[in-house]
Amino acid sequence: MKIGFIGTGIMGSYMVLNLLKNNFSVDVYNRNQEKAKKLEKFGAVCKSSIKECVKDKDFVITIVGYPKDVEEVYFNDGIIDNVNKNTIIIDMTTSDPKLSEKIYKLSKEKGINALDAPVTGGDTGAKNASLTIFVGGDIDVFEKSKPIFNALGKNIVYQGKEGFGQQAKLSNQIMIAGALAGACEGIYYAKSVGLDVKTVFNAVKEGSASSTQLLKNIPAILDNDFSAMFYAKHFLKDLKLANSFLPDKGFEVFKDVLKVFEELSKEGYGECGTQVYYKHLEK
Repeated sequence: MKIGFIGTGIMGSYMVLNLLKNNFSVDVYNRNQEKAKKLEKFGAVCKSSIKECVKDKDFVITIVGYPKDVEEVYFNDGIIDNVNKNTIIIDMTTSDPKLSEKIYKLSKEKGINALDAPVTGGDTGAKNASLTIFVGGDIDVFEKSKPIFNALGKNIVYQGKEGFGQQAKLSNQIMIAGALAGACEGIYYAKSVGLDVKTVFNAVKEGSASSTQLLKNIPAILDNDFSAMFYAKHFLKDLKLANSFLPDKGFEVFKDVLKVFEELSKEGYGECGTQVYYKHLEK
């Protein structure tokens, strides 16, 4: 199978490597050509334009930063205008469900198959091919795409119609918001009352308060390491997307976390990891 892959940042680069390990032929494109060229020594072919990257491919995969970047690569002489009929295009960016619906509709009109398939698991999951993948679109197209997904993740779950992959990912991000806040606030509470926070962490990590957010972020906080495992700016993007679909009642914790990340972004912490939430507590 021939794949065109657009977006070779941290996540995308690891995903390309895993596709190559599974003997897929992969052409790559990135606006920053140096990021794409680094993959050539592993067998990828770097292309200088989207048009070249997606030409005559069985699959086209995208994982870029923001919904505006998704629009840029799909429309206006982008992917949809340059792939062959029956190509399967898979957007793995966490993006706007409405945009996924638009891509699906325009693709369908041209005989192209579109899936929205955002992921969770971070750079570690991308590196180890252990990502969770939320997939929306036609079930038969999902079935045809399983060899691709199996090369990238361990937990691949079909969520339903177009846009539902994105909605499931936003649900995931709402859950993370609460878990992240709880982990940071629990450790800050321990510090504020005079407990040894490392001792507290060693206790709670084996108990019912344990979570992925606690296990990943608290050790970094204890080491005063706020570098990005998952960028605060990208988490804020996800929270804003989820906020636009919220029901009328509830979600107070989520709204508080959104407000905190908006403040942190204004203060210049967007390039930090999501564990930077802790700095809000230290003010």
